[in-house]
Amino acid sequence: MILFVRDLTVIDFSYLCQQRGLLGESYIVDVELEGELDATSMVFDFGHVKKVIKKAIDQLVDHKLAYPQAADCYQLQQQAEIEVLKFQSARGLIQVASPTEAHVAIPCQQINEQSVAEFLQQQIFALLPDNVQALRFVLRAEKSQNFYYHYSHGLKKHDGNCQRIAHGHRSTIEIYQNGMLSPRLNKYWTERWQDIYLGTVEDQITAEQLRYLQASADDLCFSYQAAQGYFEIVLPAAHCELVDCDSTVECLADYIARQLQQLEAASYKVVAYEGVGKGAVAYNPAR
Repeated sequence: MILFVRDLTVIDFSYLCQQRGLLGESYIVDVELEGELDATSMVFDFGHVKKVIKKAIDQLVDHKLAYPQAADCYQLQQQAEIEVLKFQSARGLIQVASPTEAHVAIPCQQINEQSVAEFLQQQIFALLPDNVQALRFVLRAEKSQNFYYHYSHGLKKHDGNCQRIAHGHRSTIEIYQNGMLSPRLNKYWTERWQDIYLGTVEDQITAEQLRYLQASADDLCFSYQAAQGYFEIVLPAAHCELVDCDSTVECLADYIARQLQQLEAASYKVVAYEGVGKGAVAYNPAR
């Protein structure tokens, strides 16, 4: 017998790629459990699927920075409670210093839907009762005809895992100019924020202020102290955009609308998503 749950959860995280650098991603999770019926005539209680499996996914990958453990392009150092990760990509050297729980090693050469699904299967199967004989995950990106971008960020003021300095999302964007959906502006913005790190001006520091990392003249550096600990990140400047606000989706929608107004005077409505099925709407009327 097979028990299935579609759309169990969404994993919002970032990962390191040798070609593209630092990417924010959002995977929708489907799960199947195969096994014999238990004493309650169930393979596994639906209520327990969320309590056990969703909780484990959240703890293992969600809102973390994942890196390919079998690749040869990274260095890892532990300094007290801080884990220092340095990753060489085609876009340059990416460095992150965070509490250990903000990172996750995936045993693979390249992080994608399949390698993350296999990792979850290996880690979570042992948590299930004996009558469950197989566990399968299918991870998939949201099907969308709209424009989207991948972004990574950190929210130091957040009281949950969003405070981690390198987590992210795959996010749809809808820009309306003078009441009409604008494919031209949507294309422009998705190209501008393709595989971007959004750094808050308030969190920017100089190379001399770094505690754990080193920076070159072409890098941007960010750090902050949050409830979970101290965080630093150093990336090539071309991999970043500096924003004059917190990088919550509400502030980012407003930022996009303000930036568009500066580029081309008009009335704007910006529908910005944070991953799947959630986001914010900002309006900027014509001046």
